Amino acid sequence: MPNLINLAFKKVKQENRPALLTYTVAGDNSKKKSLEILKSISNYADILELGMPHNALVADGNQIQTSAYRAIKNGIKLKDIFQIVKNFKKSKKQKPIILMGYYNMVYQFGENNFLNICKKVGVDGLILVDLPWPENKNFSYKCKNKGITFVQLLSPTTSVKRIKKILKDSHEMIYYISMLSTTGGKLKISPKAIMNSYNRIKRLCPKKNIVIGFGITDKSINKFKGANGVVIGSQLCKTLTKSIKARQNPVTKLSSIVKKLKGKII
Repeated sequence: MPNLINLAFKKVKQENRPALLTYTVAGDNSKKKSLEILKSISNYADILELGMPHNALVADGNQIQTSAYRAIKNGIKLKDIFQIVKNFKKSKKQKPIILMGYYNMVYQFGENNFLNICKKVGVDGLILVDLPWPENKNFSYKCKNKGITFVQLLSPTTSVKRIKKILKDSHEMIYYISMLSTTGGKLKISPKAIMNSYNRIKRLCPKKNIVIGFGITDKSINKFKGANGVVIGSQLCKTLTKSIKARQNPVTKLSSIVKKLKGKII
């Protein structure tokens, strides 16, 4: 079976635009609503990142923390996350989905068991923010054997020497963290400076798909059209929180904002 993540990037390249990647937290604000949100925003997003809620977050800022705590409070478990993915794929079989979270959850579940279920339910990729290279080499190899994309992370402080080594071991998709901050922080440097750093890395591996995340909103997304992909997460979690407080339908609200975001990069 062809890699759906690669197919998504191939499609957007033909359309001469970056891929739109969305991040929402599994189980926020309920298991049912989480699935409905995924289905709705998948009409506009090219690749969907689904967060695995954790109670000891490292890189996630306030907006994503709020979503994660809300999901945990509502009783979300790893088996529920797998069920959400499975149900999503019943009607959205060709839409790639990436689970994003922390290695602790995978370790407790058992690497092989975790990957076997990921493959069974239709997970296309994994991002584990606290499993860096070279510690992730063995797990990355296991992912590749299962046909699951393991996404490596790069940051502005990653040395060129280290970047080259990571790129050599990476799968087809790479995540570039735009700035030294938690998710959802305001851009501390200009989009132009971020793109300059991005392009320096891109020149080292022109054939791989590098996406940019952290601090990107509807106000800045059009500044990153030169990237292979852009990730929007905190703004979606913030919108979800606001809609809950205002007793509005979060599915409608998130679908509307993702449609708006897509329009800004076409």
